[in-house]
Amino acid sequence: MQQHTEGHRPHPRRLVLATRNAYKITELRSILGEVGLDAELVGADAYPEVPDVKETGVTFAENALLKAHALAQATGHPAIADDSGLCVDVLGGAPGIFSARWSGRHGDDRANLELLLAQISDVPDEHRGAHFACAAALVLPDGTERVVSGRLTGTLRHEPVGGGGFGYDPILQPYGETRTCAELDPEEKNAISHRGKAFRAIAPIVRELLG
Repeated sequence: MQQHTEGHRPHPRRLVLATRNAYKITELRSILGEVGLDAELVGADAYPEVPDVKETGVTFAENALLKAHALAQATGHPAIADDSGLCVDVLGGAPGIFSARWSGRHGDDRANLELLLAQISDVPDEHRGAHFACAAALVLPDGTERVVSGRLTGTLRHEPVGGGGFGYDPILQPYGETRTCAELDPEEKNAISHRGKAFRAIAPIVRELLG
């Protein structure tokens, strides 16, 4: 595929984030700023001609790498991608990479959440451990790659609580908290979230590799 670098003003630190989620872009901009990286960060929307990548990996890391490699190759710029999901202890780590389509319909948060709660409805509190996992990948146009991970561990409520967040946030109560992720302020959630931890772990690597 032709590299889409012509027409853009030179910027040695343009980074492309493999998402069309404005919230993720804002979050990563903030984290990269914390480590002093002056990066021009754009989302996949800046390259509408580049198609979304099918997540055919069997781990969060594989899916993140698939997306980052595809975007770095297509744009000629370093790319960051992440993949995340909920891993429930008594389900052997499921839904895992299938979190967004657990009910069979991709992105139907309510259906996914209701199905999961039904599957563990008879599981007692002491066995309702779970964690959010996130893998973040950085890929350079020359194929150099790095992957880091983040985790937020807690326990699952029996009913959804809270109106914030998305996905399974209303049922995961982080350890040490009395509230679910959906009850936390965005700043509170970012400070402890799996994605926040992964992005913070990859930020110094971005700085190291890009100078």
